[in-house]
Amino acid sequence: MRLLHTMLRVGNLQRSIDFYTQVMGMKLLKTTENPEYKYSLAFVGYGSNPDHAELELTYNWGVESYEMGTAYGHLAIAVPDAYEACEKIRHAGGKVTREAGPVKGGTTVIAFITDPDGYKVELIQRNFS
Repeated sequence: MRLLHTMLRVGNLQRSIDFYTQVMGMKLLKTTENPEYKYSLAFVGYGSNPDHAELELTYNWGVESYEMGTAYGHLAIAVPDAYEACEKIRHAGGKVTREAGPVKGGTTVIAFITDPDGYKVELIQRNFS
């Protein structure tokens, strides 16, 4: 088995595409429109299936916001330097909600940002070599 994608419902598809491509550095991989059922999809990621999991952004026409609920936690993205990633994200207009630093009770460096729809994204510092 392999994780293929995670779907997030978004209130403005272009705003979310811009955030994940311009702020988070992902690539726009594919878009589709379904007029009959009134929704649009955009797939973004750092690579394509099957080598990389993707993020499916789903816009249901006419729905501008969603309640987060209590079950959703966050997406996690590995970064080589969480401190630098926070600066780049902030400079690109992203919202850093927890500055980079060691996780409570541990040494792993993490940070949190929030996307335009309020979804939390955790940045986890990892060695890529």
